[in-house]
Amino acid sequence: MNVPSLLPGDPSELRLRISYTDDLADTPQTDTLERWDVAVLHGDRTVGSVTFYRVHLDRGMNAVRVMEEESEELDEIAQTLLDPITGSFTEDASSSLPYVGSSLLVMDKVTLDEPWRGHGLGAIPVTEAIHRLMAGCRAIACSPGVTDLSSDRLRDRTEWDRVTAKIVRGWELVGFRQYQGNVYLLSPTSLELEEQRGAMRGRLADLGFVWRRTQAHDISPRPGGG
Repeated sequence: MNVPSLLPGDPSELRLRISYTDDLADTPQTDTLERWDVAVLHGDRTVGSVTFYRVHLDRGMNAVRVMEEESEELDEIAQTLLDPITGSFTEDASSSLPYVGSSLLVMDKVTLDEPWRGHGLGAIPVTEAIHRLMAGCRAIACSPGVTDLSSDRLRDRTEWDRVTAKIVRGWELVGFRQYQGNVYLLSPTSLELEEQRGAMRGRLADLGFVWRRTQAHDISPRPGGG
């Protein structure tokens, strides 16, 4: 387990910048699919990012077609959750979801700079961002996997599987549950989501306290020093 003092900065100072760019294009595609970018900031530096898509199933084009055109990852989720004819949730998916909205929120890509990894921080900005973006959504979906291929060690299949399993455990901690294949679902009404949000805020505060205490110890005058 990594020591909190090895973090490159006080983790309690992390914050989010959530943005949506509207190009004002009058097209059915943009009415159906919105991309939301979440930057994880520390000071004036971006140390991570999360990409979300809000999919409106009741307006614009058939959502299955739009998601298919956007990326393979979104297509995988669409083929699992949505009816290709209507573009709405399949009967099976619908029966497992409380009716609290009509849209689908997809968590697509999550990255965190390497010095910040290994401390259980990744799920914290994800949980906070979900809370801010899930209004009007009936479900949050993701397809856990490795998106950062910058490390040569991930070219080994065993290591790839180990890292992917670790990612899955992290999203299960947030409240995601396997629905079918590699598609995981989370309901906005999940009590676990709310409970984990409180627990993660507490963990972030604890990590910040330990980091500050360690830094103060490292710079304090030593006995006999000049």
